Amino acid sequence: MGGSLALALRGRCARMVGVDRDPVAVELARGAVDFSTPDLASGLRDCNLIVLATPVRSILSLLSALQSLIPDPQPPTSNLRLPISVLDLGSTKASIVSAMDSLPPPFDPIGGHPMCGREVAGFAHADADLYRGRTFVLVPLARTSKRTRVLAGELVAAIGANAVELAAARHDALTAITSHLPYAAAVALMQAALSSNDDRLWDMTASGFRDTSRLAASDPTMMVDILITNRAAILDALARYRTELDSLIALIDRADPEALSDAVSPAQAKRSRMFK
Repeated sequence: MGGSLALALRGRCARMVGVDRDPVAVELARGAVDFSTPDLASGLRDCNLIVLATPVRSILSLLSALQSLIPDPQPPTSNLRLPISVLDLGSTKASIVSAMDSLPPPFDPIGGHPMCGREVAGFAHADADLYRGRTFVLVPLARTSKRTRVLAGELVAAIGANAVELAAARHDALTAITSHLPYAAAVALMQAALSSNDDRLWDMTASGFRDTSRLAASDPTMMVDILITNRAAILDALARYRTELDSLIALIDRADPEALSDAVSPAQAKRSRMFK
């Protein structure tokens, strides 16, 4: 996500710095940013916007680390330019926004989540067009200044995305259904397939299985963070999904073609209208 953002913003801001503790990522980023480094403090020198593009629990750690970079009010002065806007790209928002609210006054935070991504991670898979035409959720805090709200909106517009403001709890409830539940379902599908003892199973997989199981290939570190930090909303979504599965099981067991057709037709119609 961070690499794609860097590519999308290239040439659209005065200066861009990439920070990553992985030396391979630092090297790959050199062609997309003006300067890349594994050191957070040097990476933030003279910045006016920090974008946190890591898994959720890493974002929480980074928010904590920012507090140690507060300028000393007495000389020698810090190289940080104040105030500093802080935007994240995390997939869950309640825990991040809560941590942002604890940042000291030099930082001006706003939550964010672009509704796009891939099941592969790393700068090598970055795509400058990843955000184009996609929804980018912004979650302002009560303390978020007008300046930071405008700056975040300008960033979203610059990468071709569409800004939508939501409260953190509403965001987490919606993404539990539209994003996190599909991942859990894909994992369950793969686990069901793995439980088969027939060695011909994988020869029989075609586009339907590939498309439905795609999200199971997502980075486990990122997804475990999501499952933990959006636990309540995901459990609620899974409970709804289990109810629908139980209903479908009962209808299949009855072997009633008309009842089955009535049950699956609304999903078919809505899916066809939404994704043509």
